Amino acid sequence: MPAAQAAVRATAYETLEVDLDAGRRLFWCRLRPKGRPCFSPELLRDIAAMQRSVARLFRGGAADPDPPVRYFACASAIPGIFNLGGDLGLFRELIAKGDLAGLRRYGRAAVEAIHRNHTGFGLPVVTIALVQGDALGGGFECALAHDLIVAERSAKFGLPEVLFNLFPGMGAYSFLSRRIGRAEAERMILGGRIHTAEELHAMGLVDILAPDGEGEEALLEHIDRTSRWHNAHHATYRARRRVDPVTLEELQEVVEVWAEAALRLTEPDLRRMARLAAAQDRRIAAQPGAVAAVC
Repeated sequence: MPAAQAAVRATAYETLEVDLDAGRRLFWCRLRPKGRPCFSPELLRDIAAMQRSVARLFRGGAADPDPPVRYFACASAIPGIFNLGGDLGLFRELIAKGDLAGLRRYGRAAVEAIHRNHTGFGLPVVTIALVQGDALGGGFECALAHDLIVAERSAKFGLPEVLFNLFPGMGAYSFLSRRIGRAEAERMILGGRIHTAEELHAMGLVDILAPDGEGEEALLEHIDRTSRWHNAHHATYRARRRVDPVTLEELQEVVEVWAEAALRLTEPDLRRMARLAAAQDRRIAAQPGAVAAVC
């Protein structure tokens, strides 16, 4: 176990912070994208590399008799923001060029990462999203892909894509429809409103609701309380995926729909997208220690 912890701590990423809590067998991944906290291509590349590194820690693969990781937690290193979603600047560039292949490439990279989280990397790992701020668009989709969501009360969730005449194409429909039904999923997708953590807890989307500033403590308490039954919990989540699967093929097919729809956006739609991106930039610039670069 010390070797696994040392290996994790020796690995550096440009847009992630990682660590291994060896006592709890908990792998921490904190998102720290450069500039606007969105899923930039750089962040997606780091996530894919990090996910491969988790798999390498298992000497015997899924059958490792002494697995170094039993839990995976995804959080944010940016106060008040989990993730604001897709790289809107890149989207505008690709749409302006009519680059369908580029949109597909971005979407496929995103859903491949999301699907690996959704399946626990094909390993006996329970995945947990810790949301301590805003999870919008792809940030919300990322959280939904985990076995459990722990959220602090002030956290906000939303799918704003409809505001610029698009829909969230990286898993929202797949995950929401299975959790809350198609009708409610479509209301959430097409409504474009912001939801509180308390609302989503009442709907069953947030599993653990924590007071502000106590989300990490709540996550660790859950692990400490349930680790004795890790096998039962992991098997239950595997069974859930078997009974109501979200396949990579399904996610990729929805990406095709999303990419084609993106190329049908009009100039007014793109201006609304630009205004949303500008609002995100202003918010980041107002934060202490904000950097000048944006996605």
